[in-house]
Amino acid sequence: MKRRDFIKSAGIGALATSAVAVSSQAFAAKTEFKWKMVTTWPKNFPVLGTNANYLAKTIEEMSGGRIRIKVYGANELVPAFEAFDVVSRGTAQMGHGAAYYWKGKNEATQFFAAIPFGMNAQELNAWLYYGGGMTLWEELYDRFNLIPTAIGNSGVQMAGWFRKEINSVDDLKGLKMRIPGLGGEVLKRAGGTPVNLPGGEIFTSLQSGAIDATEWVGPYNDMAFGLYKAAKNYYYPGWHEPGSTLETFINKDAFNELPADLQAIVKHACKDANMDMISEFTAKNNQALETLVSKHKVNLRPLPDDVLKKLHGLSNTVVQEVADKNAFSQKVYASYSGFQQQAMKWSDVSEYAYMRARNL
Repeated sequence: MKRRDFIKSAGIGALATSAVAVSSQAFAAKTEFKWKMVTTWPKNFPVLGTNANYLAKTIEEMSGGRIRIKVYGANELVPAFEAFDVVSRGTAQMGHGAAYYWKGKNEATQFFAAIPFGMNAQELNAWLYYGGGMTLWEELYDRFNLIPTAIGNSGVQMAGWFRKEINSVDDLKGLKMRIPGLGGEVLKRAGGTPVNLPGGEIFTSLQSGAIDATEWVGPYNDMAFGLYKAAKNYYYPGWHEPGSTLETFINKDAFNELPADLQAIVKHACKDANMDMISEFTAKNNQALETLVSKHKVNLRPLPDDVLKKLHGLSNTVVQEVADKNAFSQKVYASYSGFQQQAMKWSDVSEYAYMRARNL
């Protein structure tokens, strides 16, 4: 009888435990999470701002409405360059920007956005997802209570808009140019003056003469800002940002509160948005460039070879100095540069060789 009582009580206990588990799962499935996303871009700005909207919508749809995200453009909730700290503290749950904006936190952040004469979009995604880059990025942001994810890429950018022609290295001396990150430091070494401005302040600064030149992204975004109205000389290639990774950074505590299925949804939605941005840029830059040249009479110009050669040499020095700042920067640099060297060997006999053959 004792044995039967034991089996009976054990069965009841198991059923009770199972019921609690099912109840917990059902509760988690019904729980809704309301998040805020702060961005460094003007509200609804083409591709960059709308990518944030796309991500929020995708997460809501994939989660069946269990995660709802309200997107705030720059200065709606906080200034553009305060997004990192706001999400780190948990005032907002997500941020949308670019890692080189946070170089004041740690110099190594710049490797996860854009390196002058570094990897392009395809190579960067390969490094992040399959070359150890994402693990290093997560390790870096963990100290700020954040989880980073790649959210898109601009592809090779334009060198920028200039009020005067650039015919030699001497023309860079004294040039006041809006250019962030390592590209700005390279310009400084060339004799120019880098200025860091959020997107919403670029046009008025260029138009007023507060700056002599600016880089932004590429034809589609640059046309949306009307930069062709303030300067007519449009130079390429974007040596400073050959493939700029954009980011979403998530408050770690908020992410850990999500059940496992919602965590997976957030991560996969970010990968989806990452692919969507580079696809949209590639499609829309084509048409925008044609419009800028044919309709708005923009002077499309290549940077002289001697200018690019000088900038390349300075870039190597600047990037090495960043790598030498601390042990973690050295670790990231070793991973980044090692992967780039491998990628270049493959690109020479694949992408680059094909591009040359296509243009014969």
